[in-house]
Amino acid sequence: MSVEVLGIDISKQKFDAALLVDGKTKHKACKNSAEGFEALRLWLEKQGIHKVHACLEDTGNYGEDLAIYLYEASHVVSIVNPARIKGFGQSELIRTKTDKIDAALIARFCQAMKPGEWMPPTPAIRSLRALVRRVDSLIDMRSQEKNRLSTAHESIVSLIKEHIAYLDQEIEKIRRQINDLIGQDPNLKQRKELLDSIPAIGKATIPHILAELDDLEKFKHVREMVSFIGLAPKETLSCKSRKS
Repeated sequence: MSVEVLGIDISKQKFDAALLVDGKTKHKACKNSAEGFEALRLWLEKQGIHKVHACLEDTGNYGEDLAIYLYEASHVVSIVNPARIKGFGQSELIRTKTDKIDAALIARFCQAMKPGEWMPPTPAIRSLRALVRRVDSLIDMRSQEKNRLSTAHESIVSLIKEHIAYLDQEIEKIRRQINDLIGQDPNLKQRKELLDSIPAIGKATIPHILAELDDLEKFKHVREMVSFIGLAPKETLSCKSRKS
């Protein structure tokens, strides 16, 4: 059975799909919801397509449900660092940017580069990721409230302090849930113990690593992990960049 290529540009509310068939590109826009996933399935069936290699950019939560839906429907799925797609687009000298154009670009990238197959995270990882991101959101909210105290009118200072106290409680409650989840899952517990043995990694950082980089075995060297995260430094050395 032949496998066609499907590029997907996804956002919070919708996604644009570009299907490469016999050198031509067919487009379909759908809602980013269960209803939209079903609409995509029916559209592919109408095109006579039974299996695709679908490629999406790594956009955090926005694309995960669709990726899992496609995976469970026996399609091949790749989730790629957006920097790779951007570099591929620059090589094609593309200047115009729309959702439709981006979907077609992702499809051509998938066809040319054949990125590796993505595997969905386990239910435990998905739960851990949601809890970790929730804590981060509450910490940001708490910082905003603390910043407001210095300029707040005296009539609302006590209200802000009450909210900060509430956020403190919620943060600690979710952190306990995170610790319980890791402790109850043998795989997560083992990985936590390994990470905990590395002096440079702080205890607060470990849940983030476990949640966002669940498949640590795919990295053969620390440089690969750093590059995947997007923290690898890039050397720029040219006549224009040098000081005279």
